[in-house]
Amino acid sequence: MEQTKKSLASRIPSKVWLLISFLAAMAAWFALSIIPATSRAFPNVFVTIEGLLTMIERGGFWQDLSSSMISVFAGYALGFVIALPVAILMAWYVPVRNILEPWIQFIRNIPPLAYVPLIVICAGVGRRPQIIVITIACFLIMCVTIFQGVINVDETLIKAARVLGATDKDIFIRVIAPATLPFILTAIRLGASVALTTLIAAESTGAQAGLGMRIRSLNNTFESAPMLAYVIVIGIIGITMEKIIKLLERKLTGWQEKREI
Repeated sequence: MEQTKKSLASRIPSKVWLLISFLAAMAAWFALSIIPATSRAFPNVFVTIEGLLTMIERGGFWQDLSSSMISVFAGYALGFVIALPVAILMAWYVPVRNILEPWIQFIRNIPPLAYVPLIVICAGVGRRPQIIVITIACFLIMCVTIFQGVINVDETLIKAARVLGATDKDIFIRVIAPATLPFILTAIRLGASVALTTLIAAESTGAQAGLGMRIRSLNNTFESAPMLAYVIVIGIIGITMEKIIKLLERKLTGWQEKREI
């Protein structure tokens, strides 16, 4: 019976499942918009779209979007550029690991909102502290993920390469890099998510524009429709980044065997 159910489900195209999921979400949204306890926080889809159009007419939406994206991509890129060599050094050299890993684990458990004021004191207000906060958050998650990928490389492959006369450079290029690539791409995907989830904390540093800053501003004036629209926009950006990274992952790791679900 269970096998029959699975076969029936597998016959339904993924696009149909996506449509079902979307309709279920719309139904849940509609229910929230008519329940008295939640209707004020979750206005219906038409009111929410109207709220977004209002923000566009005010001239603030595109400025908020561009400001946030500059901060997100700058912090995201810096986080990756720093995390990649640090993770490799930690995995390859035990002294480096013993010095850095405890502090990385320590800072990783501190919410970004906790150290934002300290960064503002050091870097001032504006875009610089936003980029620093996002860089720290992205660095931590990407560094840990890449580190795990490097230390999990099969030791037999490394020993075999050494027996064949490979240098550390050859081992890294021909053994470590290909084996770690799936972990690097996973780190890139996780970093994109962290960059967006850290956005509101980052834009609490006295930002003059930005999606996170505007959400806080709209919250102060109880404008729930444009606020919900901005939240949805952040989610759409996140899904778009996820799809792009997954496409890149399929292109670069097509050789990797994956379990079919």
